[in-house]
Amino acid sequence: MLNVMLAGGFAMVVALLGTPLFIRFLVRRGYGQPIHDDLTLHHVKRGKPTMGGAVIIGAALLGYLGSHLVLFTVDGRGLAGVSSSRFSVGALLVLFLLVGLGLVGFLDDYTKIRNERSLGLTSRQKLAGQALVTVVFAALALWAPGGDGRAPASTAISFVRDTRLDLAVAGPVLGALLFLLWANILITGASNGVNITDGLDGLATGASVMVFGAYTMIGLWQHNQSCAVAPGPSCYPVADALDLAVVAAAVAGACFGFLWWNASPASIIMGDTGSLALGAALAGLAILTRTELLLGILGGLFVLITLSVIVQVASFRLTGRRVFRIAPVHHHFELVGWAEVTIVTRFWIVAGICVLAGLSLFYGEWVVSL
Repeated sequence: MLNVMLAGGFAMVVALLGTPLFIRFLVRRGYGQPIHDDLTLHHVKRGKPTMGGAVIIGAALLGYLGSHLVLFTVDGRGLAGVSSSRFSVGALLVLFLLVGLGLVGFLDDYTKIRNERSLGLTSRQKLAGQALVTVVFAALALWAPGGDGRAPASTAISFVRDTRLDLAVAGPVLGALLFLLWANILITGASNGVNITDGLDGLATGASVMVFGAYTMIGLWQHNQSCAVAPGPSCYPVADALDLAVVAAAVAGACFGFLWWNASPASIIMGDTGSLALGAALAGLAILTRTELLLGILGGLFVLITLSVIVQVASFRLTGRRVFRIAPVHHHFELVGWAEVTIVTRFWIVAGICVLAGLSLFYGEWVVSL
């Protein structure tokens, strides 16, 4: 528990103190956010410093590394009763996703700034970058041995734990290929979901704090109820659960510190650098904690906002009519007349309800399985 608290605390302090320094750097370089012409209400944000996600990524990395360094001892047992301060394969894979998709987002943001327009990388370029990072992650997660000798990931489709639907029934080779495809769908969907949500000051950042906080609790619970600690029908065969909780706490703390500067009126925007990275890290945590489908409930706000875009596009192509004045749905409420702060606050409430629902299902399944 101490390593989780240290990771979250370090990351929060780094983001809180480092963000204004990064803002000054961006202002000196003239790295401002281009605004789409359809969003006339957001023209006031034109030129606002962007790529703030770099601070979140850096703070999360420092939080994770800092917690391990503080607890490190020569004999590897850790301090204050902490069982281990060693780096784990699973945690490093999630951080790989965070950095890898953050780099794709950075290239997208930088292209927008360089060309002084709201369009960055093409869809194919962005999907290619996401696919490359995802394939490397999925392959290592499936075949690299974790701390207990088991691979961090499983070919079984999971909800609150692995289900009986196992992709490996198609054979070892085809099953592995299906897992790579499944991981790509999850990671691409989650990263794009957070990216679509990041349209109002603090909206995606605040919602991300809640979901990463939920995964911190899930990782801790799985560690305390692991099959090595508490064997039985309700135990969790999740490799590196404690270190996954450390990563989740580090990212949550980084988002929390960044939110101080990203809340309305925002002094900085996270950009695709942050949104793609955060979504990918959430999907990575879902895959490695064996809660893949549960992510759809925990991150229900991201799902609902993404669905509003899908519904809008489908309705317009099929009927020629729009369901919303503009999609995603949070911009619809802006045009209706809701204040930005009101929209963000109410959507945070929705995000909190989704997180509570997801955690209730996770814990409830454990109680029933006793």
